[in-house]
Amino acid sequence: MKYTHFIKSKGAIGAIFMGILYAVFMLGIFLPGYSAIPGNVDQLKVAIVNDDAGEVGATIADQLTEKLPFKDIETDMTNEQALDDLEKNDLALVVHIPDNFSENVQSGEASSSIDFTMNEAGATTVSSTMRSVVGQINNQLSAQFSQQTAEGVLMNFNVPEDQAAALSDKIETAYQGNIVTINEMPDGMNNNMLPMFLTMAGYVGAMIGAMQLVGAFKASQGKASKTRLFLYVQLTALIIAVAAAFVATGIVYLVNDPSGDLFFGMLGQQILNYMVCFNFAAIFIFLLGQAGMILNLPILLMQTLANGATMSRDMMYAPYEWMSHISPMYYSVQAYFANLFGSTSPSPFIWSMVAVGAAAMLINIIIIAFVHKPKAAEGGNSSEETEAIKVTV
Repeated sequence: MKYTHFIKSKGAIGAIFMGILYAVFMLGIFLPGYSAIPGNVDQLKVAIVNDDAGEVGATIADQLTEKLPFKDIETDMTNEQALDDLEKNDLALVVHIPDNFSENVQSGEASSSIDFTMNEAGATTVSSTMRSVVGQINNQLSAQFSQQTAEGVLMNFNVPEDQAAALSDKIETAYQGNIVTINEMPDGMNNNMLPMFLTMAGYVGAMIGAMQLVGAFKASQGKASKTRLFLYVQLTALIIAVAAAFVATGIVYLVNDPSGDLFFGMLGQQILNYMVCFNFAAIFIFLLGQAGMILNLPILLMQTLANGATMSRDMMYAPYEWMSHISPMYYSVQAYFANLFGSTSPSPFIWSMVAVGAAAMLINIIIIAFVHKPKAAEGGNSSEETEAIKVTV
């Protein structure tokens, strides 16, 4: 056999096709998606809460509103409301100016400070960006409370110039930026990336499982009813989900050593994650057969950016944001963040996963009911007609 014959074979052509297609999909999806970092940082939402009744707090709040590199800055929230939204990752940063800030600044009290609160139980880019932004803010505020600026501020309060010069030295050391972190994660990227890795492990396994089990479904048509075969597929997927979830959770406890009371929550979510992803990926395979994997591949790659582990929805370009609303990976990652590291309930994300899974299963049922025909029917006679013919003969 000559090499020219071999390279023209179906397997070789398929390998060449998939090699080129994978490069197109991966680079065509990842490079545009990740270009949102740091370009779309200004889309993040932050809140500035000024509880200070004095002029200094108002001046600082106005300057921060003007200078912070964000388009959406909330200024009419209470600190409690802002922190609640931060817990839910609806805000990326809360800047709180306390009620005694002006008084402490003018008196030179060392306790005067501004609180910068961020949530680590969310997209890694958001927390790292907020740390960088807060560092820059503190540097600018420290510079602002230099001797020259302090004298100008005090002169506005009709303080004599000689007294202003004496007090300015105290003001220089009065300000301090207080960085507060809620839901702090343990050290190590293995912890930061755990929600994404757990979700990816379930999704990729489910996608491959869907290809194999839908293939078994089609190969078994004619040997049982479509309803029974579909139930067999779902039951087998559930068995795989339970086994894979135990293995995945066990590895997490060996490497990351999370709290023991999280075990059953992680186990249950990983089982649900597999079943939802299985039915989600099976749609295109039930519809197109093995060719459905060609569509599943870019959908998988899009979800690795749209799952919220690296960047929040606010930073995503429109196609990735749209994908996040129907993506089982997004809801799984957010549920893991809430369950493993957060202090809010993962229930909204869990129920969203259930809704996506139920919709995917319903679509699969519709495809089987209206697209797939019984094998015997494709041959021209049903099993009952065949039996009738035999009896007649």
